[in-house]
Formats: sequence, C-alpha cells, structure tokens
Amino acid sequence: MPVPVPRQRAIPAVECDQVPPVSHGGGPSAAPAPHREAPKPKEPTVEKDNRHGGHPSTNLTLLLIEDDPGGSTIVPEMLDAAGKPIRVRTARNLTEAGRLLTDDVHCILLDLALPAPGRSGASGSGEDDELAVLKHVLELAPRHAVLALTASGDAERGAQAVRVGAQDYLFRDELDGRLLSRAIRYAVERKRSDTAERRLAEGRLRAQENRRLERGLLPTPLLDGSMLHFAARYRPGRSRALLGGDFYDAVRTPDGTVHAMIGDVCGHGPDEAALGVELRIAWRALTLAGLCGDELLNTLQQVLEHERADDEIFATLCTVDIAPDGRRAGLCLAGHPSPLVVTPGRPARLLPYDNNGPALGLLPGARWPRTQVELGAEWSLMLYTDGLIEGRIGADGERLGQDGMLEMVRRQLSQGLRREELLRAAVNEVRELNGGELTDDVAVVLLDREP
Repeated sequence: MPVPVPRQRAIPAVECDQVPPVSHGGGPSAAPAPHREAPKPKEPTVEKDNRHGGHPSTNLTLLLIEDDPGGSTIVPEMLDAAGKPIRVRTARNLTEAGRLLTDDVHCILLDLALPAPGRSGASGSGEDDELAVLKHVLELAPRHAVLALTASGDAERGAQAVRVGAQDYLFRDELDGRLLSRAIRYAVERKRSDTAERRLAEGRLRAQENRRLERGLLPTPLLDGSMLHFAARYRPGRSRALLGGDFYDAVRTPDGTVHAMIGDVCGHGPDEAALGVELRIAWRALTLAGLCGDELLNTLQQVLEHERADDEIFATLCTVDIAPDGRRAGLCLAGHPSPLVVTPGRPARLLPYDNNGPALGLLPGARWPRTQVELGAEWSLMLYTDGLIEGRIGADGERLGQDGMLEMVRRQLSQGLRREELLRAAVNEVRELNGGELTDDVAVVLLDREP
C-alpha cells in the first residue's frame, strides 16, 4: 500500500508546536459531532505509515531515512510521553524523503550510511560522503529536528554529525524503544529551543541595527563659524523607538545666515518617522541651494505629496533664518506653534503668529508669508513641537498649552537654567505633569546668542 503523503504546509510541527489530530483510515480529522445514540461503529482503519507496520495517528511523527534494501526493522516500537505510539514514516532515499517531509513531521532519523547525493550504491567509507548526506538533509529540513544514526562504537562520527547541525546521534545496533523515544523528544525540544534562541538573537540584532540606523538619521547641525549656540532635545512617543515623526535641523549657509527648522508629521509610526527624515534632508538640501521662505515650503510640500503613503498625511513646520549679524530673523509657520523668545529685561514670550500658513500637504498652491522679527544683541530662541504643549496636567486632564509652557519656562529661567539644562528640565517636567510617558513625539531646539 503506498505511503500517504499529507498536504504540504508552511511551518513544521517542531517549530509551531502543532499536534496532528487523531484520524482514522489515514484521512484528515473532522470536528466532533454532537453525541447521539448510534449503532456501534466498525473498528477504525489503522494508518500504515511505515512499510514495516503501522500505528494510528499520534502526537509525534518520525521520518526515518535509511537505505536498508532488505527491509529489516531498525526502529523498534516507541511510545511518546503520553504513552501513545510514535508514528514512523520511512524514506529509502533523499528524493522520497523530500516528498514525505511535511509540516507534521517532528523529527528526522537519518542513517549516515545513506549514499551521498549524486552517488550511487552504498557509501559506507568516505567521511565526506556521510557528512554530505547530513548536510543535504539539514538544507532540506532547516527547521526540523535531526537525529544521526551511525555504526555502533563510532562516537566520533556521531559527535561530528552534531557539530555539523544534528541535535543528537544514536548507535544503530543499540536502539531500543525507550532510548529512541527519549532521544526524539529531546531532539524536538532542543530544536525548538535552538530556534527560539536564534530568533531572539536575530531580533536583538535587528533592534541594534535599527537603533544604529535611527541614530544616524538624527541630524548633525552644520553651524561651523556661527556665533550661535545650538541645543536640542528629542523624545519619540513610540515605545522603544529612537525616532518619531518629529524632525529638526540647523545649517549655516556661506553668506553667514543661520537657518533652523522644526517639524511634525502627523502620526507616530515608522512610516511617519521615515517621511520626517525625508523632509528634513530635503529642507537641508534646498536651504543649502539658496531657497528660503515661501519658495522653500512650496517645494517641501511637493516632496511630501510625492512621498506620503496617504493623501491625508500632512506635516507642520516652523522655519527661521537668522541674519549674519544675529540681530534679525525671518519666520515662516506652516500650521506650527510659534517659537518662544527670551531677551534681557523681558519675560519669555511667543513670536508673532498672525501670518501662520496651513500645514504642508493640506492645500495645493498655499502660500506661507515670511515675518521679519527683531531679536537684538542677546536672545534665546526655542522651537518646539506640539508634543511639548499637549501633555495633560491636573486631575481633570487639561492640556498644558502654550500659556502653561510659557509659565513653566519663565520659572525655570528664574532658577538659572540655560541651554541643555533648560531643555532637559522642560521635557522632564512636562512628562511629570502628564503623570507618565507622553504619547506624542517631542522635539525642542534652542538657539542662543550672547554678545
């Protein structure tokens, strides 16, 4: 009777902890029918998976690959941990093994005396031939447990098989049911453990690569030769992420003008983070090419419209260009909160935002007026995203808002906090007022000019 070949599926039982259902007559199992009185059923048909005999379907399935032409039984009767018989399928060559190697196979028992691929007759003598057989099986079944079967007393051959990738080795002349059953269960569990450990290591490696990539995507300001001091604070809202949808940058052009910007792509996922990086890089390239104000923002909107995954995605943006003498600045707002400025003798205040244009990606053909601002000889300019002002405060869940932020920054300045210390204190206090981690990304940039 031909060996039944189950339908191929994607994941082997050893990897997904799948337990084949009990079936009768070799067919697939069906859902249990409601209990009712019925005539006594006939005896179930016993599935004949092994050419030397058969067992009913069980929890464990072993694929034996051996080339014994005489058909002598080398696998004794075996029981799993629950006392059920272990089903055995037998393949006489690697081609037949490939057909029988389905996802419900838990373990492979490979006879190392099997001829190597591409050779005829028994191998038996060459070490390379026997290892080639094992390597071929490991390539054929990378996610299945493998037991190597070798001649009695040839422990070195078995140890070498384990080094190549088998889970364990057994001596051909010393097989008994209890030993083999235990070896199969051990091999299956060890393969599962190895697979889990490999996946964990791969996950850690991917996480490390992602962290390195995200760190590389954070900007390095180009301010060589400028009298301004630059500081920034960045905190993504995504758990365990280093990069969110907020973005910022600062560059100094050859004429001595310092350009700075901060922006926010709606959303918090990796797609939004990638779009933020694209907009930041585009802004730097366009700024270094000489664009600014309305012309620059119009070009950035075209970039956003081309790169976004959905037509509803938009981005807010604030740009400032500070004159070479450091006393004046041009301000453009695209749906973004106005910057905060601090000058001697005056409390922290917001720059004018009457000419705030729409966010990028909302209105085709929109315009973004540029507002001229007088800064003076000494000042601090703080650009921020809405994550800094939208945190909750108090038991009623009220937002901090720009007024709350102004009050907080004024108090921190009165305590003598400046530059990096000021940004760190501001972000930490907003988080504390929120009662825990902020759900939105937070980016803050501070530019200082001292006489």
